[in-house]
Amino acid sequence: MATTGTARTRGAPPAAPAPRPPAGPPARLRFGYASGSLVTATFTTLPGLLLLPYLTDTLGVGAALAGLVVFVPKAWDALLNPLVGRASDRTRTRWGARRPYVLWGGLAMAAAFALTFAGPLPGTAGAWFTAAGYLLTATAFAFFQVPYVAMPAELVTRDEDRMRLVGGRVAVIGVAALVTGAAAPALIDAGGGGLAGHRWAGVFGAVVIALGAVWVFAGTSGSVPPARVRAADSEPGLRRQFAAARANPSFAALLWCAVVQSAATGVLLAGAPYFADHVLRDSAGVGPLVVAFVAPTLLTVPLWSRLRGRRGHALASALFAAGCLLLLAAPVLPDPAVLAVMALAGTGHAGQLLFLYAMLAQCIARTERRRAGVLSGLFTTGEGLGVAVGPFVYGLVLQLSGYVSSGTGRAAEQTATAELGLLAGFAVLPALATAAAVVLLRGYDRPPAPTDP
Repeated sequence: MATTGTARTRGAPPAAPAPRPPAGPPARLRFGYASGSLVTATFTTLPGLLLLPYLTDTLGVGAALAGLVVFVPKAWDALLNPLVGRASDRTRTRWGARRPYVLWGGLAMAAAFALTFAGPLPGTAGAWFTAAGYLLTATAFAFFQVPYVAMPAELVTRDEDRMRLVGGRVAVIGVAALVTGAAAPALIDAGGGGLAGHRWAGVFGAVVIALGAVWVFAGTSGSVPPARVRAADSEPGLRRQFAAARANPSFAALLWCAVVQSAATGVLLAGAPYFADHVLRDSAGVGPLVVAFVAPTLLTVPLWSRLRGRRGHALASALFAAGCLLLLAAPVLPDPAVLAVMALAGTGHAGQLLFLYAMLAQCIARTERRRAGVLSGLFTTGEGLGVAVGPFVYGLVLQLSGYVSSGTGRAAEQTATAELGLLAGFAVLPALATAAAVVLLRGYDRPPAPTDP
């Protein structure tokens, strides 16, 4: 029996080793890619937070015109982003298709950002100078952001790994928004406020942007695979690429959701200084508001990562909208309670970003032809338009409420109607936009049309 058992043991095939789970993306790649969010967050946070009040309360521009100055460069990006995406799809260099754009676009953006807040002239002339600088900044941002957004679909192959890359990106967005959003107002105050203080904020933002551009270029070196599709295999024209995007219900739903959701964020950023000045009665309160809104991103992204898709986005949106509506009670709440409400909204915002970016990476990865750049360009256009529409609409609310501009660097006293308008716009508009975004995302899981190439 023993001999038989031994023979049977000897003749048995060796047991196969247990399969190892595939390794995720290396830490160098995760941190390298995530560092690009220093650029994204600075461009979104600082102009969104500072530009509208800079125009109305330092340069003395009317609120509606100031909102238009913020909006027009983003409208220009709506035309430019798909062209940049197509160009990066067709680019072939030893550094990859996307990385040269990320580096040079980011460095050009840093220089233009400093010009935006250079403020050599007051009044209307200064407003035109600011508008020109912001237009250049937005143009350079398109050359950075569109290739940057397309990169996760090409750096890794699994959805789980894309979620890790996107999670790191969202976390760094939180860190960058936290640092820049709190530091820039403090720098303005330390620099004496007005034109001089904003110059320091512009230089600070330019340094952060340049650091992020160089870091993401260096951190993704050696990680970009060789091109698997020839330039001739790319979609032959923008018209067909737009048609392909429209025929993809998931991407179309994601795009419209991004536009509306970004508008909600744009309102919160633009309204925060006015909320601090006229509701909290503390101009220095904008820094704590930004910290309260952004800090949850650092803590909750790992928790949000356990959820997926539309359900996770709907839950995050519910928290965001609830936080916004609770701000209507801010005049009777103590300051710590107001900050807690902002943290609730920020917790929802972290989940919104994570799920949108993860679903975008999935959409890009599932396309059969090389049009990642165009899809990311359209998505970036949607985000940019939303972030610009938010301040523009909020500026209209201020104008209709009778908001009085100032050229002194300090906010003027406002009527009760103006203060009610700025509070209602700050709290209600983002909640309504968020509800619309959830409805628009319902088309995400629909199959593509049969005519989709």
